[in-house]
Amino acid sequence: MFFKAMLIWLIFIVVESLNGTIRELWLVPVLGDVRAHQVAFITGSILILTIATLFIRWLGVSRIPQLFTVGFLWMVLTVTFEIVLGRFILGYSWERIAADYNLFQGGLMSIGLVLLLLAPWIAAKLRSIQNQSIAPE
Repeated sequence: MFFKAMLIWLIFIVVESLNGTIRELWLVPVLGDVRAHQVAFITGSILILTIATLFIRWLGVSRIPQLFTVGFLWMVLTVTFEIVLGRFILGYSWERIAADYNLFQGGLMSIGLVLLLLAPWIAAKLRSIQNQSIAPE
């Protein structure tokens, strides 16, 4: 389960990196920084849910604890990636990195992390692969 979950996460990172590149190259010049981040957040969220939904059956999990374990793994891997990339590769300050997670400063990353946590469960619901433990009682 963990190996497959990490492979799916790698797909997320590649797709989200392309989403960010498109944002910077095409959306920011047209829409401005704040609006471009908002649009990219929406497209990124749709992409994450689409990928999760496409791969949830292959992942082979359907029980609620498993689904949230995978979501938690995706969330932790993403935060780790963002810190390593931002701080140690791009040289961003801790304040700059934290701003991406601060809703009061327009950062939407904290919402994105919640979406990652919930993505396997949402995907399972969308693909209707859940067993009795997921269905409402």
